[in-house]
Amino acid sequence: MNNSFFAMVSRMKYIDRWALMRNTEKESLDSHSKEVAVIAHALAVIGNKRFGKSYNADRAAVLGLYHDAHEIITGDMPTPVKYDNEVLTTAFKAVEEAANEKLASKLPEDLRDAFKALLTGDDDEELKLLVKAADKLSALIKCIDERKAGNTEFKEAEEATRQRIIDADVPEANVFLNEFIPAYELTLDKL
Repeated sequence: MNNSFFAMVSRMKYIDRWALMRNTEKESLDSHSKEVAVIAHALAVIGNKRFGKSYNADRAAVLGLYHDAHEIITGDMPTPVKYDNEVLTTAFKAVEEAANEKLASKLPEDLRDAFKALLTGDDDEELKLLVKAADKLSALIKCIDERKAGNTEFKEAEEATRQRIIDADVPEANVFLNEFIPAYELTLDKL
């Protein structure tokens, strides 16, 4: 035991996302996770205020911070590869689980359970759903940013991601999509 969990987590800043696509600006796992945390928190607040839910918004944010921590070990698996077929999806889920176990093993034993729950989100399926929606919204924001920078490489990804958000039918995500995503189209002077 070398208690290296937090040192490993700090390496999120070195993991690049969107490896198969030309990017005008690189996105690290670290910055993506922070954005997912902010959006997951917002979705929980929206659910509580507009849909009478009783989500723990703070927990949603923390789950967002850790939702892709396994990628410190696995790297970012591109969505078209990860979900190409059931065999690949099942295999990659097993790899993610093994990576989460490896990360948790880098903690003192008395802390492991608390952090395993954060790495997987399995102890709260409702919040896990919000974090997945926040993850998709973050991906959509990346696509919008790339399009605004003149990069047409993300055109199909933007359309597909927007449709996946709509198809997921998460009311809180639909509110964010309709009320907050349009502002991402604006320049700083118009915000």
